[in-house]
Amino acid sequence: MRGLRFGSTALLSCTALGLVTVQAAERDPAKRVEEVVVTGLRQPEQLRDFAGSISLVKAEDVTLVGSTHHNEILNRAPGAMIQRNSGQESLTAIRSPVLSGPGSCGVFLFLENSVPIRPTGFCNVNELFEVNSEQAGSIEVLRGPAGVLYGSGAMHGAINIITAAPADLPARSLALEGGPDEYYRGKLGLSHTGQATDIGGVVVATHDGGWRASSGIDEQKLNIGLVHRRGDALLGLNLAATNLEQETAGFIQGFNAYRNETIAESNPNPEAYRDAYAVRLTGSYEQPLSERVQLSVRPYARYSRMDFIQHFLIGKPFEENGQESMGVLTALDITAFNNTRLLTGVDVEFAQGFLKETQPGPATDGAPAANAIRPAGKHYDYQVDSRVAAMYGQIEQPFAQRWKAIGGVRYEYVDYDYDNRMISGNTADNGTPCGAAGCLFNRPADRSDNFDNVTSKLGLSYEVAPDHTLYLTATRGYRAPDTSELYRLQRQQSVADLDSERLDSFELGARGAFGLLSYSLAGFQMDKENVIFRDANAFNVSDGRTEHEGVEYEFAWQPIESLSLALAGTYAKHTYDFDRVVEQGETIVAGRDVDTAPRHINTARLNWSFLPAAAAELEWVSVGSYFVDASNNNKYGGHDLLNLRVSWRATENWRAIARLNNVTDRAYADRADFAFGNYRYFPGRGRTLFVELRYETD
Repeated sequence: MRGLRFGSTALLSCTALGLVTVQAAERDPAKRVEEVVVTGLRQPEQLRDFAGSISLVKAEDVTLVGSTHHNEILNRAPGAMIQRNSGQESLTAIRSPVLSGPGSCGVFLFLENSVPIRPTGFCNVNELFEVNSEQAGSIEVLRGPAGVLYGSGAMHGAINIITAAPADLPARSLALEGGPDEYYRGKLGLSHTGQATDIGGVVVATHDGGWRASSGIDEQKLNIGLVHRRGDALLGLNLAATNLEQETAGFIQGFNAYRNETIAESNPNPEAYRDAYAVRLTGSYEQPLSERVQLSVRPYARYSRMDFIQHFLIGKPFEENGQESMGVLTALDITAFNNTRLLTGVDVEFAQGFLKETQPGPATDGAPAANAIRPAGKHYDYQVDSRVAAMYGQIEQPFAQRWKAIGGVRYEYVDYDYDNRMISGNTADNGTPCGAAGCLFNRPADRSDNFDNVTSKLGLSYEVAPDHTLYLTATRGYRAPDTSELYRLQRQQSVADLDSERLDSFELGARGAFGLLSYSLAGFQMDKENVIFRDANAFNVSDGRTEHEGVEYEFAWQPIESLSLALAGTYAKHTYDFDRVVEQGETIVAGRDVDTAPRHINTARLNWSFLPAAAAELEWVSVGSYFVDASNNNKYGGHDLLNLRVSWRATENWRAIARLNNVTDRAYADRADFAFGNYRYFPGRGRTLFVELRYETD
């Protein structure tokens, strides 16, 4: 494993995410770091005690930003970049390139109250729209492997949406918001706090006519929480439900096509849509078994369905998929007499998922040879039953007054039982061949696959002073192959013999505060093996390698009570470490950049309370240039955006917020790509004003 290498001098910067945000009411610098509580270990703990990189978005930031898409709030974390595609779709990067296609699913773990929102092996790259980030009590972005506590999937990082506890919600709240292109959104919140039981809930409903042609959205999200105190025990129940009906706009094509307003507002795929809904029920039981032992049990049940047109494929087939799952997460938090802390538990999950792909008629939109291998009818129809069992333990041992050693390990077993519910092989659904080469779609015969994985973490932290901590960690992350990578095969590949992806990470970090100046710095170097991709034969294989190294930085400064400055950013290199010709004839060469991996990503926020009841935030978002193909022959130049938000509290209960996105009306691309010999883009939106009126009462 090579050591850390950095190609440029790291800039100090900071986040507006509340990681070490300085509030007017929190002027005591000696307390500032200690007051931040995170759940990086599935249990609340002080940020200063966490050996790793984590950023926190507070509720007040969620309210002020009022994101119309989750990328608007999540991209303020260093090392994170969520690219907005059409509607509520997205692609994710956390300490990584933006990943798409085979090898992208399951690399990041998306959580709600520290519980994964999807079962292992059944991810969707767009699944962040299934959680209510618009009304979150807080959002945590964990960067780097987190597999010891969270298991398969948290390789590059995790995003944890934490719902507001009933006691933290106002008794009644209502917000109404409007914007251009028939954009309307309503938010409602209710809560009641009793002597032994608290109950509360939030709901958001959005209608968006769409700024591009045929790209409207109707979306609803609901969260209800109940907390009951019985003696020393704490019982909780959380219900989450989401529904999305979306008209999807496809890529526009042509070099710099996003700069042409008419083309940017067009939709080459007016027939495309995506409908999805999900329901999750999560319980929690926390009970101190003694003064030094705390038990935590979190049972859960999940249900989701999705159907959409794959408008980006020849023949435009329909896809239907869904999952039902249930499981339990357990933890024993033990503090021994010598201040040793042991966190250990067992996690179990059972799931059943299905996938169907159906082409309604003969393909006519490709070349004759491409049309011939895509017959009408069903392409795939399969079901997978999965079982996951894991056990883990992590020890923290203070020594020599200011030092602490951390060691953890997790063993996880994943088993898939695949049932092909149509004819096997690469024929049409009635057994008719597509010629000598066969049809494009290959359906494996019934089979079972299982994966054993062990992940580990070693760390060391040193408290330089009460407000300054250094840490060093060596961590391994992993993910089992996704079911679609194993069983949704093409051409002559009848078995995908895939290994679990593995990532080894070294990280050196520091955080703390100098009076009114707060900082967090991290340097990392990661090697990823068994990377899953599609080779030149369109086979799913797992023998790729990539390298990832860089620095992330956060900085916050509040010179006077009415003014604060926050910066956050990353400089990172994500490169291939193997040579191969891959699908569509692209040539990967070791040492070249992975596509869609900007080296520089930076944000800045200036907050000014210009009146006792009014404040403004000016935000700068900068995305550096990046290659848009694996061969590094084509490039997107990057962009810089300005956003302005103004909040005015008219009375104790009434508040108005105006949000002006893309102040300078910059033409840019939310996502740039190069495929099939042409540039293609998801264009970014021009200057847009949203106005929200809020009422809250206790």
